[in-house]
Amino acid sequence: MATRVYGWLQGVLPVLVRDKLLLALLVVLGVLLCLLPSGLPQIPSLIDWPTMAALCGLLMLTKALDMSGALHWLAEIVATRMPDQRRLALALVVMAGLLSMVLTNDVALFVVVPVTLALARSTGTPATRLIVFEALAVNAGSALTPIGNPQNLYLWQISKVSFADFMVHMLPLVLVLGIVLLGLTALTFSSQAVTIKTSPDAPSAGIDRPLCILALALFLPFLVATNFGEALWAVAIMAALFLWFRRSVLIHLDWGLLVTFLLMFVDLGLVSKLPAVESLLRAWHLEVATHLYWAGIGASQVISNVPATIALMGYAKDWRALAYGVNIGGFGILIGSLANLIALRMANDRKAYAIFHLYSLPFLAVGAGVGYLILFGWGA
Repeated sequence: MATRVYGWLQGVLPVLVRDKLLLALLVVLGVLLCLLPSGLPQIPSLIDWPTMAALCGLLMLTKALDMSGALHWLAEIVATRMPDQRRLALALVVMAGLLSMVLTNDVALFVVVPVTLALARSTGTPATRLIVFEALAVNAGSALTPIGNPQNLYLWQISKVSFADFMVHMLPLVLVLGIVLLGLTALTFSSQAVTIKTSPDAPSAGIDRPLCILALALFLPFLVATNFGEALWAVAIMAALFLWFRRSVLIHLDWGLLVTFLLMFVDLGLVSKLPAVESLLRAWHLEVATHLYWAGIGASQVISNVPATIALMGYAKDWRALAYGVNIGGFGILIGSLANLIALRMANDRKAYAIFHLYSLPFLAVGAGVGYLILFGWGA
């Protein structure tokens, strides 16, 4: 047993060391603990353990589906029905946006990105750029519903409005962002024909049916358990099943992504406790709706939109302005939404970060202008 653990560590540790974002988060943590020595005992309470459990479980399920060969098989079916890269990109972007409205933005990415990667291996479609557009799509689509992302769920619970009223308020923004995104997708991707090619990474023995069936059978129960706040128990049971049935799923899991998320919770939680940050929030006069709107966008670029929502809601009097601000704030800098990080980590491409910001920063500017006009009109 000790030999196996040592061998696993030998494989995982070099990957973690090469992860520049993870190392940067460790450095930031060290600096924050120097500024806030009292924050050390608070670290466990800063981590959203149910979210970490949900992330770990979804990683297990998608890794199992990927290793089973089912995603490669699905990718080939999709490719045969989409004659060119433009229509293929539009189909995947629409799928990501629609799924994010009901499955949350993170879960939508766990469904769509592995299929996209399998398609890239099969057809030569530019995967990284397409994954970037899928990240934009889930941020835009998830803004519509109270269950589309964590910040909306929080705002919905605090505001006490109905499910339908929340959607009516967010609909104009989502419609405009969706139209802009589809237009940008059509312009960005070419009409080059999609042709299936043989990939050395493709499974040679077809689909591993037992592994595929196990992953599919666990998917819905895991989502239900997570929805009822039982993600920790569910992921523990799932880990035990994979350890017994397919240990390789756990060995090849993206542990770096899990550690990165854990560090983000800690770092962002400590940042929000800095006296300078608290003073800044008070100085912004967030009782003014326009101030709250721009604060939501700006804070999301610094501490991500979910922590920004929690931090600003205590000063806010207009949940609608905050909802627009933090959802638009998911675009722009990578840190704006944790869904961005998930997408780019799954892309596993060093160029992904540059490509993401090439599209997301202009999209943030467009979204900020559109949101302002919808909320406040020309004269505000």
